[in-house]
Amino acid sequence: MKKTYLLIAALLMSCFIQNTHAQSSKDGWQNLFNGKDLSGFKQLNGKAKYEVKDGAIVGTSTMNTPNSFMTTEKEYGDFILELEVMVDDKLNSGIQIRSESKPDYMDGRVHGYQVEIDPSARGWAAGIYDEARRGWLYPGDLNPKAKTAFKNNQWNKYRIEAIGNHIQTFLNGVPVAHLIDD
Repeated sequence: MKKTYLLIAALLMSCFIQNTHAQSSKDGWQNLFNGKDLSGFKQLNGKAKYEVKDGAIVGTSTMNTPNSFMTTEKEYGDFILELEVMVDDKLNSGIQIRSESKPDYMDGRVHGYQVEIDPSARGWAAGIYDEARRGWLYPGDLNPKAKTAFKNNQWNKYRIEAIGNHIQTFLNGVPVAHLIDD
């Protein structure tokens, strides 16, 4: 399986990944964020500001600039990612997974799967969007029971399982998307 960068564009309090092929700790989980600084991350595209405040990665949007992405420097294959996010209810954001940034694709624009962070009334949080390519692959309307799982102005726990060509998402313990895509 091709390995790509795990891209994260959100406010993160805690972020853990379980690489299904390489064990980093006794239980297989590896911290991606040390709670102190942005070691192991880099920014791609856009001009948003990312910093660590009170043990969380805080991203601040910059008007009239392209989307910004905080990315891991390490590549991952199959994985389970768990993280918590809180986002301003006027913004739209997402968690890029198995995404890439290549100079020969739209001048390095980040593209690939995005697990939606959607605080709007539409309720598509944890749906799957294909950033800068095909658009919605698993919109929130496909799972009406999950449309109320996102809690505005609160921390929301995401779980993303990307194993082979299967991607499953869970939001605050609620199953949201199940995508099989080659």
